[in-house]
Amino acid sequence: QVQLVESGGGLVQAGGSLRLSCAASGRTFSSYAMGWFRQAPGKLREFVTSMSRSGGTVDYADSVKGRFTIYRDDAKNTVSLQMNSLKPEDTARYYCAADPTYYGRSPGYYDYWGQGTQVTVSS
Repeated sequence: QVQLVESGGGLVQAGGSLRLSCAASGRTFSSYAMGWFRQAPGKLREFVTSMSRSGGTVDYADSVKGRFTIYRDDAKNTVSLQMNSLKPEDTARYYCAADPTYYGRSPGYYDYWGQGTQVTVSS
C-alpha cells in the first residue's frame, strides 16, 4: 500500500506558474505508475497526465500539453507537476494517483489517491 500527500497548490494569476508535489510513503515508490487528475466543482474528475513505472511512457491531456510537465524522483519518493501558462480553466482540485500497473486516463483504475490540493487561477 502507498499513501499520497499533495502540496503546492494556491492562487495564481493567469499566465503564471505553479509546481505541485506528491509525496509517497509506504511500499516502494518505483513500483507504481503515477498520474495527476483534477476536478472542478460540479464536474467529473478528469485526466491531466500520467507516467509509467519506468518513466518511459508519459501521457498528457490535450488541454495541458505543452504547458504542464510531470516529473518523478524515485530517490525522493515524489512525483511533481510543473504547470506553466496557467489559465482560469485550470482551476480545480488536483489529485495525485498511483497504481501498480495502470497509467491510463481512467481514474477508476487507479488504486491509491491523495486528498488533493487546490489550484485557483484568476483572470
